[in-house]
Amino acid sequence: RFSIPYIDSPRRCRSAMTSISDLPEDVLVELLSLLPARDLLRACRLVCTQWRYVVDLTTLWKRKCQREGFHAHALDRSISDWKTFYMLCSLKRNLIKNPCAEESFRHWKLDNNEGDRWRIEELPGPLGRGMPDPKVHKYFVTSFGLCLKSQLITLKNEGYWNELMDEKRPEIVIRDWYAARFDCGCRYEITVRLLSEDYIVLEEFHPEPVVIEQWSDAMWREISHTFHNYPAGVRYIWFQHGGQDTQFWAGWYGIRVTNSSITIGPWTL
Repeated sequence: RFSIPYIDSPRRCRSAMTSISDLPEDVLVELLSLLPARDLLRACRLVCTQWRYVVDLTTLWKRKCQREGFHAHALDRSISDWKTFYMLCSLKRNLIKNPCAEESFRHWKLDNNEGDRWRIEELPGPLGRGMPDPKVHKYFVTSFGLCLKSQLITLKNEGYWNELMDEKRPEIVIRDWYAARFDCGCRYEITVRLLSEDYIVLEEFHPEPVVIEQWSDAMWREISHTFHNYPAGVRYIWFQHGGQDTQFWAGWYGIRVTNSSITIGPWTL
């Protein structure tokens, strides 16, 4: 319990309030909403029955959303669980590490590294074009042999607890960018799998490979996919992409990839 200092004057106010629990509910909501969500759920909610009730109030979590910029008036009627909405908004980020080759191949597993092997180049690269996103400066490029690389995302390590994924099943959005050189044909492929605790494939995104002919426009293109209403039990996300050139030229004439992302959003709540 947190003591409230006595007011010296007038005298009758000294005994009107002796602890924070004596505050009106709306004031207590305002005070508790200033605390981090982790403290609210792991500490404050355990203090007493009253605090547990206040921490569970929709009003408190809606106020936190408003304060931190997660709130939009247009979404009011579609949000049924403001606590979960807040948690998902605060967790939302790109789960792919080193998506733009700024850390060489760190965090990536090179599943296939054939031909002259994977390489990193600066944008726009030989006979290439710049990315639409000016913050992206590098890309990964493949060779004449098959080049594939992957990451395995452990959702629990990223803050997404099992009950959240099983009960709310927030949408999982996959994005990737790819491009060819102007002077060489190439092939691009991507596979993304939602995996169970035992690495069983619960759902998969595996479109037909994209074949780009020689003398293309060399433009960067985005591919995206959204998983929703997937089975319960998702614990990992496995992301793999890559390809090769189709003319078997020595060097790095194959598909280029960068700016990959996996995000988990609250919009299906």
